[in-house]
Amino acid sequence: MELWDLYDSGRNKLNKTMIRGGKQPKNTYRIIVHICIFNSEGKMLIQQRQPFKKGFSNMWDITVGGSAIAGDDSRTAAQRELLEELGIDHDFSALRPALTINFELGFDDMYVIKKDVEIDKLKLQYEEVQKVKWADQEEINKLLDEGMFIPYHKSLIDLLFYMKDHEGAHTSKDRTAVQ
Repeated sequence: MELWDLYDSGRNKLNKTMIRGGKQPKNTYRIIVHICIFNSEGKMLIQQRQPFKKGFSNMWDITVGGSAIAGDDSRTAAQRELLEELGIDHDFSALRPALTINFELGFDDMYVIKKDVEIDKLKLQYEEVQKVKWADQEEINKLLDEGMFIPYHKSLIDLLFYMKDHEGAHTSKDRTAVQ
């Protein structure tokens, strides 16, 4: 049984939890994390979900994603999910999400990491991950077109590829202008 902490719309933790798969109470929110790992060639590490996994089974996804469990904050959830699903131990203590997307039931925190990872040394979590590979932006968009990738907006995939080399919402020229 997995418990999730619940938050208000301002992302303040409530003293409430819910059981995974249960009905989420109105006006409460939860945290989901996604980690996108890019290598020095500019490719994203993507994973294929297991065929028996509920929801988007057998489909390709970004590097890692999952729910924050009770007691997690966004960073600890990201660190735990990355270690559980791929066996990668990464320190998130100084990292903030590159992007947070609000959705009906919560907050979707997207982390972007540049790291060369040797695929053959990963420890894939059997319950979650069937296989992994490096993919460029064009290949992911093609998988989206073919219905083989979780149906993210293409513009989100494009933004993640852009964010691997850029931080923040302004160009350097814009930042200079406001100093």
